[in-house]
Amino acid sequence: MTNEEMKAYLQSIIAQTPFAAHLQAEVVSIEPGKVELSVPIVPERTSQHHGFVHGAVIGFVADSACAWAAGAVAGDVVTSEYKLNLLAPAIGERLIGVSSVIKASSRTVVTQAEVFAERGNERKLVAFALATIAKVDGK
Repeated sequence: MTNEEMKAYLQSIIAQTPFAAHLQAEVVSIEPGKVELSVPIVPERTSQHHGFVHGAVIGFVADSACAWAAGAVAGDVVTSEYKLNLLAPAIGERLIGVSSVIKASSRTVVTQAEVFAERGNERKLVAFALATIAKVDGK
């Protein structure tokens, strides 16, 4: 599958996934083992009670970026586990998740992601994730 075909495939997954569609997730770029995705920060949809982006939204960005980077090298996958470090309050116009594959084996793929809050041309690192992604055998 080409990068453009993979990007179109992931956009179709977003369209089929109510939470991802609600957040207006978008694949910015993809190549084997690397993904960048974005989610607009819309206070009515993404904020917690202090006005920052809710940790669950940041978790979605990290988890999705990790799984999609793994899927770009391993095919159909699901998240087995992930650890998320929230580093700073997320304030801005959109969240950007940038992920990469660390190691792929026959059954699992270990990935990492950085999540940034973007305001104008500035990006602030707000979270870091480490994930284990499992390959899915036939359905």
